[in-house]
Amino acid sequence: MIDVRNLVVRLGSPPQAVVKRVSFSVETGGSYGLVGESGCGKSTVLRAISGLNPDYRGEIEIGGKVLSPVRPKEFYRSVQMVFQDPYGSLHPRKTIGAQLLEPLRNQRLPRSREAVFEALTSVGLNPELRYRFPHQLSGGQRQRVAIARALILEPQVLLLDEPTSALDVSVQAEILNLLNELREKRGLTYLLVSHDLAVIAHMCDRVGVMQAGQIVEEVEADRLRAGTLEHPYSRLLLEASQQYGGSTEEPLTMNGAA
Repeated sequence: MIDVRNLVVRLGSPPQAVVKRVSFSVETGGSYGLVGESGCGKSTVLRAISGLNPDYRGEIEIGGKVLSPVRPKEFYRSVQMVFQDPYGSLHPRKTIGAQLLEPLRNQRLPRSREAVFEALTSVGLNPELRYRFPHQLSGGQRQRVAIARALILEPQVLLLDEPTSALDVSVQAEILNLLNELREKRGLTYLLVSHDLAVIAHMCDRVGVMQAGQIVEEVEADRLRAGTLEHPYSRLLLEASQQYGGSTEEPLTMNGAA
C-alpha cells in the first residue's frame, strides 16, 4: 500500500538533508512504525507522504500509484493524518459536529447528521458531543474526535504522528487499543511515528529505527519485543526505553488485554 524509495528532504537555509535516502514499504492492512529520538527526521517523512511538504526528492507510491509532490484533492480521500496534539489540530471556535463535516464539504461529499453520529460512535464517543467545543472535552476525547475526523472520508491509509504522546498513560492505552480495533475492522494501513518503543511494539508489525535522517535498522516487531536488535543505536534506544519503564515485552494494554 505504501512504498517509499530513496526519499530525501532538505530543510533550512542553507538547505540541509534531514531525511537521507529513506526507503521502506508497508503492505495493505499492515502497520509500520518509524521510531527514533526527536529530530531524527521521522515526522518529516510523514509530512512528505501526506503532502504537507512537497519539496522532496525520491518516489512515494500509494496503492500502486506514484504521487506527484503536489497532491490533488482526491488524494486525501484515501490518505489521512492524525497529529500529535489533538487540541492544536482542532479549531477552538467550531463545534465538534462542524469539524467532522468539514472533510465531507471539502471533498464535496454528502453531509448528514447520520455521518457525524456514525463517526463519533465508531471511536466510542456519545453523538451528543457534536454540540461541544474542543475545550469542553478531555484530551482523550479530543484525540478520538481527531481520529473520527480522519476516518469520516473512509481512507485506506492513516498516518499517525505520535498520536498518544500528549496523553496520560492510561488514556494512551485506550487510544492505542482503539486504533488497533479500527485497523482490524476496516482493513486500514498504518504508518506510525513515535519515540516510544513500547507504543511501536504494541501497534506495529514491522519497525524502522531512524537515526540522523536514515533508517539504520529494520526489524519485525517480534524481534523488537524480544530485544534482539543488532545496530548499536537500536540497542541504545531499547536500553533507554527499558530504563525509563517502557518495557517492550509487556506492551500497553487496556483492561488487561493487549
